[in-house]
Amino acid sequence: MNVMNLIVALALCLPGAENWPGWRGPRGDGSSTETGIPVTWSSTDNIAWKSPLNIKGHSSPIIWGEKIIVTGCDEKTQERVVECYDLKSGKQVWRQICLVADLEKKHPENSFASATPTTDGERIFASFMAFPQVHLFCYSTTGELLWRANPGQLLSRHGFCSSPMLFEDIVVLNCDQDSDGYIVAFEKKNGKERWRVKRPNRTRSYCTPFFFPDPDRPGKTQMVLSGSKCVTGYDAASGELLWMHNGPTEQYVASLVRGKDGILFLSTGFPEYHLMGLRSSGQERVVWHIPHKENGPKGAAYVPSPIAYRDWFYVVSDVGYLGCVEATTGKRLWLEKLGRHNHASPVLVEDRIYITDDSGITWVMKAGPKFEVLAKNELKEEVYASPAVSQGRMILRSRDHLWCVAETKTR
Repeated sequence: MNVMNLIVALALCLPGAENWPGWRGPRGDGSSTETGIPVTWSSTDNIAWKSPLNIKGHSSPIIWGEKIIVTGCDEKTQERVVECYDLKSGKQVWRQICLVADLEKKHPENSFASATPTTDGERIFASFMAFPQVHLFCYSTTGELLWRANPGQLLSRHGFCSSPMLFEDIVVLNCDQDSDGYIVAFEKKNGKERWRVKRPNRTRSYCTPFFFPDPDRPGKTQMVLSGSKCVTGYDAASGELLWMHNGPTEQYVASLVRGKDGILFLSTGFPEYHLMGLRSSGQERVVWHIPHKENGPKGAAYVPSPIAYRDWFYVVSDVGYLGCVEATTGKRLWLEKLGRHNHASPVLVEDRIYITDDSGITWVMKAGPKFEVLAKNELKEEVYASPAVSQGRMILRSRDHLWCVAETKTR
């Protein structure tokens, strides 16, 4: 371990300090153990720095030590790019062009760089589309290309947004599509394919796998994701299918989270809006179900992923409503309007939920059984990416900038 890595490791030993290594953070559920994140800010107050971005994309930033990693696309040059920024200053450290390819067809609300990268502190993994092929890239933390892989083709009229996820010594990528879908795992060190499994139903979906200890198999890890007309559980190490629950709708984007008593929380949004509590073991899969007719577009999310906290699940709908559901019973406690529209997924810090809407307003909510708004913070710039939290800072990616939210009085 070199001196810089040792310094970073020691810093992260401080109480509450942790990296934000990939989609939805260190546990894949949007939660952070950090403290000291401001409740209030504006485009000038409690902003440690603001750095311009010359690339576009909806992928979320990730953080490891003193490095922020973002991906994007220069739509004029058709370059798909990985960039590294310094966490303390916001200055760009390095920039690498992954590939140059024609811009694929996509949904108007998608981007050409929607897949969030991931890192283990030694390697950085990023995925892009060069239609019709998916490409996975592995870089060192200093920007050196270590390997690249071509998982296969992906056919979707809405474009690409599958975020790579890490488990032990592999990197996993979901490629649901309007053809023969698959999930594939590559060895982190060399890009060699470890396993590949077929997906059912030949239907496009855009979900990122969620990992947790298997309650029925001590020492094993389960990988769960919705998508392609079902919810499935796999052995994370081998890709072996453990269980499948068909339905309740066709397509999915939001990741699952796991709450009290090990209940998985599912939110769906196309063409029907469902909320569901599921078990990853046992014969009775469904614990509770709030069907489409009781949700509609207000009560469930298609794109934003939910939050689990103590006895409750929280879901922010695409059309800007925040709802609270009892984790074990599925009883909806409240459903209240916030902003106009949401793509970003919320994050949980201490007992607060941070929800950033498309207009750049971050709503700070008190986590609990009652609806309580603590703050409404406006950047005055559109935001589609989810926040990243590390070392007392929250990094927000807006349309044209990276923002570092921190207590500026003490920094």
